[in-house]
Amino acid sequence: MISGCVSSKGTQKFLENLGVNPVNFRTFQNLHLSNIGVGTYLGDPDSKTDELVTSAVKQSVLSGVNVIDTAINYRSQKAERSVGKAINELIKDGKITRDQIFLSSKNGYLTNDADVELGFWEYVKQEYADKGILKEGDVTSGYHCMTVPYLSDQIDRSLDNLGMETIDLMYLHNAVEGQIKDVSKEQFMKNLESVFEMYEQKRKEGKIKFYGMATWECFRVTKENPQYLSLEETVSLAKKVGGENHGFRFIQLPYNMNFDQALLSKNQTLDDKQVSILESAVILGIGVFTSVPFMQGRLLQPGVMPEFNDLKPSLRALQFIRSTPGVLAPLVGQKSSEHVSENLEILKIAPMSEVDFLALVKQLTT
Repeated sequence: MISGCVSSKGTQKFLENLGVNPVNFRTFQNLHLSNIGVGTYLGDPDSKTDELVTSAVKQSVLSGVNVIDTAINYRSQKAERSVGKAINELIKDGKITRDQIFLSSKNGYLTNDADVELGFWEYVKQEYADKGILKEGDVTSGYHCMTVPYLSDQIDRSLDNLGMETIDLMYLHNAVEGQIKDVSKEQFMKNLESVFEMYEQKRKEGKIKFYGMATWECFRVTKENPQYLSLEETVSLAKKVGGENHGFRFIQLPYNMNFDQALLSKNQTLDDKQVSILESAVILGIGVFTSVPFMQGRLLQPGVMPEFNDLKPSLRALQFIRSTPGVLAPLVGQKSSEHVSENLEILKIAPMSEVDFLALVKQLTT
């Protein structure tokens, strides 16, 4: 097990040792984070994909990316193991140190283990139900569970999968989306408070450094939608549980030229003023990572995205997202060496200035 966690000094050394351009990093919570991150969602749960993911993570890190995102349910726990193998090998080879990498994972969904020869429900029964980790009624119709015993178990499994003593950021994965069909909003908020209390305890134990919420709908929809969640109320809940030094510091949501609600929808209320989720996050001190930058490749088709700055489609998509005020980094799922090299060409240029970005948005929306 590798000890330690991300640090300000470590991320500063990452910049210096790799000679990357500081303009392509954001400083948040005193950490220097690349404005492109690696995502590990897609792929089959097999050894060939393991090798591709491990190689892609290593190539990305050596190219100047120090933000890596995964989840315990991605590829039935094999994504975490592939990421852990990559980081362990880089550390063993003296290429990086643990404190230079910002590593996030997620828990909440029911998952099996692709390395265990049991059917999905056989595994759930053997590993969770028979051991008292899950009981009747804990799992929603969305295959989601946010009880303290289950999430605590998942943190320990994630640490073991990754080979780490500490995970820098643990997200509660699609909590509203996975729960609200079966649980009232009032009960959900009570459950969320219990989860935040558990995460704060895990911070004290040194198992996680920060926690957050990785979401799909809840921070993008209107207030009338049952899945809606107020970021201000969520931060207030974290302060109630953990005080001013609480660990709830990040959210993740879909954002790209097609999914533009995070930028354009004024669905959050702060001081009686309607603001977007990105504006709200900036004011409340919450860092935002974004998912689905290419919409599984659909945005890269000819003519789908407007052209600007003479960039190829993949770079256009990334440039738009990482230049958006309030966004720390898009998380890019990439496995082949060719795709990694193509996507990380973006690190050779600077993000757009806020003035240029807003001019582009005005052009796209008129």
